[in-house]
Amino acid sequence: MLILMTGDATREDIQRVKDKIAALGFIAHEIVGASRVAVAITGNKTKVNPDLFSMMHGVEEAVPVTKPYKLVGRAAKPENSEIDVDGETIGGQELAIIAGPCSVENWDQLIATAEVVKDAGARFLRGGAFKPRTSPYAFQGIKEEGLALLREAKLKTGLKVITEAKDVETLPAVAEVADVIQIGARNMQNFSLLEAVGDLRKPVMLKRGISATIEELLMSAEYILARGNMNVILCERGIRTFEPYTRNTLDLNAIPVIKKLSHLPIIVDPSHGIGMWDGVSAMALAGIAAGADGLMIEVHPNPEAALSDGAQSLRPDRFRELMQRVRAVAAAVDRTVAVEIA
Repeated sequence: MLILMTGDATREDIQRVKDKIAALGFIAHEIVGASRVAVAITGNKTKVNPDLFSMMHGVEEAVPVTKPYKLVGRAAKPENSEIDVDGETIGGQELAIIAGPCSVENWDQLIATAEVVKDAGARFLRGGAFKPRTSPYAFQGIKEEGLALLREAKLKTGLKVITEAKDVETLPAVAEVADVIQIGARNMQNFSLLEAVGDLRKPVMLKRGISATIEELLMSAEYILARGNMNVILCERGIRTFEPYTRNTLDLNAIPVIKKLSHLPIIVDPSHGIGMWDGVSAMALAGIAAGADGLMIEVHPNPEAALSDGAQSLRPDRFRELMQRVRAVAAAVDRTVAVEIA
């Protein structure tokens, strides 16, 4: 059930609705829109009678929600959400450019990459400190040391940091450093972790699972919003199909579909999507043309020596070239990109 408040509803009107929802034993979620507030109801096992709310002062309409995701859908919030990340925005007119190495390896590698991507127009630095990998023998990241290096890089460059939390146990340490907490594809349905980041209220980037449907991705996002954290960014990073020539199949179809179904911003990770550095640029540009709100690109000063995902990482000069092309495509679809630093 979604309670749509009138444009002139007072705080007292909204609070009375929330109090009534609580008295019924349900959970109220206040959703602030551009022109009015909506209050979503979760926790109910059966349908809620709209007459319980339709006559309350300040209520315009009580609407049943037919989709299984009640908070991430357009019914809850018709306009696009813009996620504020300490002064930077994901989901607005300007495309969010996130770039950096797959894994933090050492200070020289991290700071060299951070400075390059910032100069080219990125405003977010990606880098994995904890790396959940398919093989237990693969490089797992430098963990706490990596977080310390990310903290230093953030202080030195001013870039916002996006890094992955691999489990509930390491989440507090990651949350101290990260401006955006990444939930990786392998953890998309780690419901305990989703609930934990939902309790933190810090921005979360949720990557689509390797074989997840669009609805499964949205339902995973619903776990986070249902705990009260509305600051969620979705990420399309490719899904597993029968095609062996690429690492994954980047599902660009998902972008307009998700834009239709959900108000949450969605970015594209073409590096994981195709898995080959020489295909990243084409997929990045296609993602922007399809309506993505940003890109996440893997960049490494020496991909051949990278400890993880070197084959899909761009050299700094190739990233700069990509950013020039990104600006051209962004202009064609009425989006902007941060200015390159000369």
